[in-house]
Amino acid sequence: MRRNRVRQWRLSLTSMKRDEHCPEIMVVDDDPDALSILVRYIKREGFAAVEAWSGAQCLLLARQHPPDVILLDLMMPEMDGFAVCRALKADSATAEIPVIMLTARDDVEARVEGMELGVSDFIAKPVVRRELAERINAQLDMLAAGRANFATLDQLDRRKLNGSKKL
Repeated sequence: MRRNRVRQWRLSLTSMKRDEHCPEIMVVDDDPDALSILVRYIKREGFAAVEAWSGAQCLLLARQHPPDVILLDLMMPEMDGFAVCRALKADSATAEIPVIMLTARDDVEARVEGMELGVSDFIAKPVVRRELAERINAQLDMLAAGRANFATLDQLDRRKLNGSKKL
């Protein structure tokens, strides 16, 4: 079933782009062991994984080549997940990328702050692979639905313009 969702995602994007697109998931964590495990989970689910070891690296990579979803650790040195999310949402090139916050700090205050910043979802550490896959798929489904809606609205706008010219 999970692979079927990835296939559907690819089909929905293929109709909009020439090349088949495997969803790219950026994983941001300063802990090399956690990063390695998450990347392995991502790849086992059929996604392409992009690794970032810091908030600054995440911002740089996301601006160069925006991923489909970002898995972002909350507690990192120098630039925590909240600061990274704030910067992502402030940049028009990265503002629409769904961010799933990964945190060992599973409290209401952290969730509220994240939601105010535009975090799409939260996953408590330690991460369970099946839950991770389902939450990523949910974000990809929402992205695909949003893109389909945008394409439909665009077609309707073009029809209106063409219809008004004929009158």
